[in-house]
Amino acid sequence: MTTATVLPFLQAFLVGGLICVAAQLFLDLTRVNPAYVMVLFVCLGAVLSGLGLYGPLVEAGGAGATVPLPGFGHSLYQGIIQDVTENGLSGLLTGGLKATALGVTAAVLSGLVIAAVFNPKG
Repeated sequence: MTTATVLPFLQAFLVGGLICVAAQLFLDLTRVNPAYVMVLFVCLGAVLSGLGLYGPLVEAGGAGATVPLPGFGHSLYQGIIQDVTENGLSGLLTGGLKATALGVTAAVLSGLVIAAVFNPKG
């Protein structure tokens, strides 16, 4: 393998790892409920995307920036902006759903399979 083939993987690992470290530090240093931290990171991704700061992070980190929760917020924002541009105000309701439908579907189906295979307690 050459450096050119390894570099994108290293960048994705570093960017994704730093996002996860930030989340873990936030959890460890505060008494905030993990569910709130998840919502905070999704919102942070959307806000940073709106400010034009998350796009360059996606360019640099690839999947390391798109897979963690801020990447979901970024996808929501980008989908809304694109759909509003193409379809007007109705894009506010449909854009985020269109942009993230595959990820949400995969999460729901994965949860369904895990619940069917294992005995969920709760």
